[in-house]
Amino acid sequence: MKLAGQSNGIPWKRFWVLSWTGARMLGAISAHAAANVYLTEVPDYSWHGGCFGTATGNLMGFWDRHGFPDFYTGTTAYGLAPLNDFGANLGIHSLWASEAGVDGRPADMPGHMDDYYVSYANTGYDPYALQGRTEHEPDCLGDFIGLSQNKWRNLNGECDGNIDGYAFAYWDTFGERRANFTPGPEAGLPAIDIQSGLRAWTEYRGFKADVFTQLGDINPEVPRGKGFTFQDLKAEIDEGYPVLFFLQEANTSRVLSGMERANPLIHAILAYGYVIGMDGAEYVRYRSGFASGDTHLTPWKEGTMWHQIAPLRGVIGYHPRPQITEIVPADGQITIQWHGPDAELFNVSTGTTTKLHWYVVEQATSLAPLDFKPVTHATTMRPVTIKAPSSQTAFFRVSLVPPPEGESE
Repeated sequence: MKLAGQSNGIPWKRFWVLSWTGARMLGAISAHAAANVYLTEVPDYSWHGGCFGTATGNLMGFWDRHGFPDFYTGTTAYGLAPLNDFGANLGIHSLWASEAGVDGRPADMPGHMDDYYVSYANTGYDPYALQGRTEHEPDCLGDFIGLSQNKWRNLNGECDGNIDGYAFAYWDTFGERRANFTPGPEAGLPAIDIQSGLRAWTEYRGFKADVFTQLGDINPEVPRGKGFTFQDLKAEIDEGYPVLFFLQEANTSRVLSGMERANPLIHAILAYGYVIGMDGAEYVRYRSGFASGDTHLTPWKEGTMWHQIAPLRGVIGYHPRPQITEIVPADGQITIQWHGPDAELFNVSTGTTTKLHWYVVEQATSLAPLDFKPVTHATTMRPVTIKAPSSQTAFFRVSLVPPPEGESE
């Protein structure tokens, strides 16, 4: 029996966010909201080694808990990404910033922090280069997204770097969505940025993902009618996908000691919910990157600042694809197991939780032409057991489908 582990994608939506309000405003808005929802079990890690390292750690920790248990396989919390990084959970930092002697890594095996990081915003050469040793093979999120790596020049005509604690993203300056983009070699090799790095890291973990960048429509540099909107964010959350927000002032570089075009001041947060007030006002719920709890909302409007750091520049969307991991035949049946998105949405107003990702298993006897047909009803269960096919050759795939009628909010 042959296996084709194939998956269908979900139509891409769009998103973004800014600023903050404290617990008092969150309580006031929550009590009088037309909509107030958020994705459950989103980690809330503290800043370590860079804001985009921490934000992507929150993102991949979420997916490790929601359908992709092989995204984190370290020793912390028995291999399940914890919801915080306090006390014994500190080793989860290796998910985005590996380090010698941390989270089961041998003390004589340099990692991300040993090879690239000296101190926040340091502009000097990376430690591995200064010490004349070979850098380690990429093994954490920070390695793949270029975090703290000073090995490129002229990144998209904006800046050189990256300085310690920073990473870079390429954007379509007209506000169009840029999907599954990989930079050219003009800035140096390897040609990576945050978007392409997230895809490469996912492949390193044995899976595939679709990733996009898009400037926010409230970014004053975006042409009117273009860019990622609040409705795009709402659609992403409603479909079960947290969104990374890239906060940055309009300037594209700054002068620092030893570097004339250093990364500008940026910050990264992870949006995982939204609130719509009775007056129609729109807010985004987000993880701050400083382990500061569930109280953070930001209004969706031009000029809003997050903790006075920077306004929204754009968003980075991440959709991991489902993938069959095992097929086991027994007694005239086969059991099909897969990993794939498995998010839940909590509605504060109703107190209900909804499963967002539903699947059907499809079977084909040929790939040329394709003749896949559903062999299961829509389900959130994994694995599923079906009757073994009668033909000698059969191909299977799992496809994401809309929730059955009555199952969605």
